[in-house]
Amino acid sequence: MHEIRKFIATDLDAGTRLDKFLVTCMPEFSRSEIQRFNVFLNDTPTQKFSSRLRAGDTVVVEILHRETNVAAENISTDFDLNILFEDDDIIVIDKPRGVVMYPSAGNKTGTLVQNILAHTHLSTLGGATRPGVVHRLDKDTSGVMVFAKSDAAFRGLVKTFSSHDLTRKYIAFVWGVPNWDGADITGNIARSSRNRQKMTMVKTGGKVAHTIVNVADVWPHAGVSLFRCTLMTGRTHQIRVHLSAHGFPVLCDPLYGRVSSRLASVKNPELLDFLKTHNGQMLHAQILDFAHPVTGVQMHFKSHMPPDMMELKAILDETE
Repeated sequence: MHEIRKFIATDLDAGTRLDKFLVTCMPEFSRSEIQRFNVFLNDTPTQKFSSRLRAGDTVVVEILHRETNVAAENISTDFDLNILFEDDDIIVIDKPRGVVMYPSAGNKTGTLVQNILAHTHLSTLGGATRPGVVHRLDKDTSGVMVFAKSDAAFRGLVKTFSSHDLTRKYIAFVWGVPNWDGADITGNIARSSRNRQKMTMVKTGGKVAHTIVNVADVWPHAGVSLFRCTLMTGRTHQIRVHLSAHGFPVLCDPLYGRVSSRLASVKNPELLDFLKTHNGQMLHAQILDFAHPVTGVQMHFKSHMPPDMMELKAILDETE
C-alpha cells in the first residue's frame, strides 16, 4: 500500500536541507524512516537528502505503509484492558502500573500495545513495533493514554502532541512538605552523562521543559505531600526530574527517589513496609484533554487514583 504526499518549498524553506524539510512536513516519521521512502525532487528521484532546497522546489514522497512487526503469536492478553473510549480512529486506555508500552529487547511479550492489538487494530504509522503510539508513559507510571487506530488520527495526534495543544495532568505522592501552594518549574532536560538511564536538568543544551505544580494535600508527620502536576511540555521523565531536582522526589521512584536517605526518617511501620515493598513510582496520569484528531470534538478523560495510591493515601491519613 502506497501513499503519495507533495510539498512545495517556500521562501522560508530556501536553504533548508531536504531531510530536515521533510521531517518538519511529516513529524510522525523519523529522519531515518523518511530516508527509506521514495523521494522525488522536482520530478527526479533522489537519495541526496543533504540537498539544499530553493523556493518553489517540489518534493514528492512515496510512503510505503508497513505492517506492524508484532507476530500474531506474540499478541497477548496478559491483563484486561481498561478502555475509557474507542471509535474508528482512536482508543483511550487507562494504563496499569508495571506494564511496558511496546515490545523491546528486554520485553518481548505482555506489553500494552500487544494487548491492544489483541482487541483491535492500530495505525502502522507509529513504526514497526510501536503502531498507533503518539506518546508514552514509563513502565511504572499509570494512567490515561490515547492510541491512534487510523492513519488520519495518528497524523492529527502527532501534531497535537508536538504543539502541546492539549492538557495533561498528573498526581504524584512526593517526599517533603512545601511552604508554598504552587510552583512553576522550568529547566532544560537532557540525558545524564553519568547514567544513560537517567535524565537530568542542565543549564545549557537539552530540551526546554515546563511543569506547573500545585499542592493537593500534605501529611506533615510523614513528611509527604500529594502534588498535581500539569505538563506544559512532554520530556522524558519530566515530572520525576523536575520534582527531584527541586527537593520533592516522587515516592518509590528507584531512579530519582533518593530512597535510602528518606526511609530512615519514616516512623510509621505500615508506611515503611509499603515504601520498602512497593514497586514503581507513585505517579499517575490522571487527566488527558484534547481535540479529537478527526472530528475536532473536545475530549476529556479522567482516570481515578489507582488502588496502590489509594492504599498509600489511607496509610498516610492514619498517620495524622
